[in-house]
Amino acid sequence: MRWSAFSLFGLLSLFAALPQANATGEDYAVLIISRERLEVPTSCEIGVYIQDQFAGRLLQEQSTSFNLQHGTFSIRLKLEPSQVPGCKPGMLAPPAQEITLKAGDVVKYRIAASAKGMYLRPAALEY
Repeated sequence: MRWSAFSLFGLLSLFAALPQANATGEDYAVLIISRERLEVPTSCEIGVYIQDQFAGRLLQEQSTSFNLQHGTFSIRLKLEPSQVPGCKPGMLAPPAQEITLKAGDVVKYRIAASAKGMYLRPAALEY
């Protein structure tokens, strides 16, 4: 009776440790992109493209996050067509920005504008 109780507790502790072992093996990072500040002088929607694949859309005062594997990613921001007057996509592809993420990173960028177009500027997490 004693050995069966010990073996049951041992088996249960083994199963309890398995999810923790799997969680430590994950190589993900969190990328947060924010449009919370009014740095971009447009009310148009902004599309976020990761590795030239559409990943999300941001309106004013919004932010979004992505769980990505570690590595270097090409991020492109583009005005999207919408119901707002004057919001038409441009003909030229906007320049891409390279962002490198390490496993376990939580990084935040906010959208800003310059003469060359929109870009991502590092921002504080503020949690």
